[in-house]
Amino acid sequence: MSERNATVSSEISGDIHTVRTKEIIYSIRRLMQAGEHYTKALNKIYNVSAAQINCLLALYENGPLPPSQIAKYVMVNSSTVTGIIDRLEKKGLVKRLRISQDRRVITVKLTKTGKILAENAPPPIQQKIIDGLNELSQTEIEQIALTLKRLTDMLDVQDLKVT
Repeated sequence: MSERNATVSSEISGDIHTVRTKEIIYSIRRLMQAGEHYTKALNKIYNVSAAQINCLLALYENGPLPPSQIAKYVMVNSSTVTGIIDRLEKKGLVKRLRISQDRRVITVKLTKTGKILAENAPPPIQQKIIDGLNELSQTEIEQIALTLKRLTDMLDVQDLKVT
């Protein structure tokens, strides 16, 4: 290959890399916007956030649960769930119960209002993704999982500094 052809090939390759990088960033932004749009719609219609709906649905599907179990179902840490439960309790959608001899052990239960909301709430936004992933082959799912893991590892939140 001549030097000129190698340079042109390198420029084309670089352009494709730039184009693909922009497509990835655009796709990530669209995912984030979809989540924000869903949360705004939930807040407007039901006066709850997406995280709160997820918590209500976990309780509706599994019955009364300790906060640590709710955290596992909604895939957030326990301290985040505490804030969600606080807000849901203020809205009269859940109740904290101490049903154990150990008063430190708390179980969270839906109120009647919370149950009605959970029965009528739209499915979580991730359900659309789950439905779409169910249409893919195992190989495609593995490729997506590995690629997303690489992307999230690049953005390790603990190292994220805003200056």
